[in-house]
Amino acid sequence: MQQHKYLFKNLDTPEPIAEQNAFKNIYKIGAPSKRRWWRWAIFITLIVVLALPWTQNIRAKGNVTTIMQEQRPQEINTIIPGKIVKWYVKEGDFVKAGDTILQMGEIKVEYFDPALIQRTQQQIEAKKMSAAAYENKATTATVQTSVLSQGNSLKQASINNKFQQQQLKVKNDSIDVIAVTNELMVYKRQLDAGKNMLDSGAISLVDFEKRRINYQNGFAKKVGAENKLLQSKQELLNLQIEKGVIEMEYADKISKANGEKFGSLSNAASTQADISKLENILSNYDARNKLYYITAPQSGQITKAKKAGIGELLKEGEMITEIVPDHFDYAVEMYVEPMDLPLINKGQKVRFVFDGIPAIVFSGWPQNSFGTFGGVITAIESNVSTNGKFRVLVTEDKKDKPWPKSLKMGSGAQGIALLKDVPIIYELWRNINGFPPEFYTVQKEKPKK
Repeated sequence: MQQHKYLFKNLDTPEPIAEQNAFKNIYKIGAPSKRRWWRWAIFITLIVVLALPWTQNIRAKGNVTTIMQEQRPQEINTIIPGKIVKWYVKEGDFVKAGDTILQMGEIKVEYFDPALIQRTQQQIEAKKMSAAAYENKATTATVQTSVLSQGNSLKQASINNKFQQQQLKVKNDSIDVIAVTNELMVYKRQLDAGKNMLDSGAISLVDFEKRRINYQNGFAKKVGAENKLLQSKQELLNLQIEKGVIEMEYADKISKANGEKFGSLSNAASTQADISKLENILSNYDARNKLYYITAPQSGQITKAKKAGIGELLKEGEMITEIVPDHFDYAVEMYVEPMDLPLINKGQKVRFVFDGIPAIVFSGWPQNSFGTFGGVITAIESNVSTNGKFRVLVTEDKKDKPWPKSLKMGSGAQGIALLKDVPIIYELWRNINGFPPEFYTVQKEKPKK
């Protein structure tokens, strides 16, 4: 408008004056505007940003641990009850495997004897001597049994010889009886013939008396021979009885010898059992003496000493202190929500931000983050933890930069499990609708046959 180009001296006679540059710089009415270009630039930039790739991820908190059980902090316990005699370390000290940590003293009465091992050894030696005596007695009984068996054989052979001799004697006596009987029959005939001849007067009475005397003598011989045969048969029977008696006597002696033998062997076996028991007790005593000194199971740092004073009592299996190993194969245990568990797989890559380690994190652009460390999922537990989440173990990614050496067991870690690369606009849409990452999967079409 032209009124801006004039100054009026008065209301009646306006006179134009020289045009001023200040009006051009202050008043922009009618001048061309650049806001339209700015709007287009912002709109195009927004479209470009929304089209940029974004790495989907799952965040989970965790703690530094180790994948190997023997590398985790472990309790040092006492196996036997006792009292504290001397401490060799203090909390915070680093020890090597086998170093003495604590000396204990005995509190049970049955182990107070300082010469307990020596006395037990003496008992073992005495039992061994007793076992040897029983074994020698069994050996002697074996020899005695053998001698008795040989004596029985010899005695039986002698009786058998006598028995055969007596059988021959019985036969001879039987023959003598037959001979005497035959002779008596001859004398009988002669006597009968002499009687007839005496009646006829053929012989004298003297001859007849001679014949009768011969007959009586023959009869006496026959009776003697029969008695002798009966005596021989009785002696043969006595030999049979004696043979049986000898067999019974030797059988009894051999049985007694065998009984002593087996009794000695039984006593020897029982003594050997006592020896084994005493040797077991001796080994236990020796092992118990070694348990009075508590040593470090592995190299590490002593922490959390539960007992402090000298003379304090320790129960069987009670914790004395804790040792933290000085060498670790670090891992991170992180807990994943059940909704995110199907997206976690063994061998999947994970980025970590450790407590105390400076880091600049762009969760959607992990390659542009600073101070993060790579990991690989090693194990996924199938059982839910007490916090309602699933425990996942992640180890160091050997292909990435190594984890910091300043890590400590139990320190915190923020895990970022990397998933699929998607546009930012898709990620915003997914979060607005509450969909989990990778909710929709593309199904592959089966090839047509």
